[in-house]
Amino acid sequence: MNVPRFPVIAIDGPTASGKGTVAALVAAKLAYHYLDSGAIYRVLAVAAAQADLDPDSPDDLQHIISMAANLPVQFYGDRVLLQDIDVSEAIRTEEAGVMASRLAVVPEVRAGLLQRQRDFRQAPGLVADGRDMGSVVFPDSVLKVFLTASAQVRAERRVKQIEGRGQQADFQAIFNDLMARDKRDSERAVAPLKPCDDALVLDCSNMPIDQVVATIHGWAVDRI
Repeated sequence: MNVPRFPVIAIDGPTASGKGTVAALVAAKLAYHYLDSGAIYRVLAVAAAQADLDPDSPDDLQHIISMAANLPVQFYGDRVLLQDIDVSEAIRTEEAGVMASRLAVVPEVRAGLLQRQRDFRQAPGLVADGRDMGSVVFPDSVLKVFLTASAQVRAERRVKQIEGRGQQADFQAIFNDLMARDKRDSERAVAPLKPCDDALVLDCSNMPIDQVVATIHGWAVDRI
């Protein structure tokens, strides 16, 4: 098997499947770089909101598309910077998530952010999580994982995450939002959310996180 010089482990899956946490832990075990592709879309969402841009307006959408191709985003550990301003907390709000999901269905936005994501591929390797890491961004990944969980479990996890930040969370509203995002992501014209033909599917609904990490790490070691 011909392994790319800088191997990529792609972990895709639906919203709140735990792929971000898992990918970061797998990256740490491998001593690889980590890309949270969803954060890039959320940063664009925050930038659009700060500029008071509405994606439903054709003129505003064109401005957002232009922003995507030159998005000044930087990652420093757990910190995410937009033009040297820390937006680590701002991008984790439900509002940013909803806007990011809306922007992600726009083909021109996805195209604009594509190279920004590929720039994260550096030695010794990369673990990338998102919706289309294995299918579009890094199709030559040495390992492609589709991490999923039931909508009920994912909603419960999101509630705990929000409450952990000291905020109130409405389970039913979050559940409905996850279902809506799943539908939007799976039905979009460009890079719809679905497992690659060569991906390993892992349902983590009833798995502790350390078992999920160990499973994917084991798969990765076998491939690299």
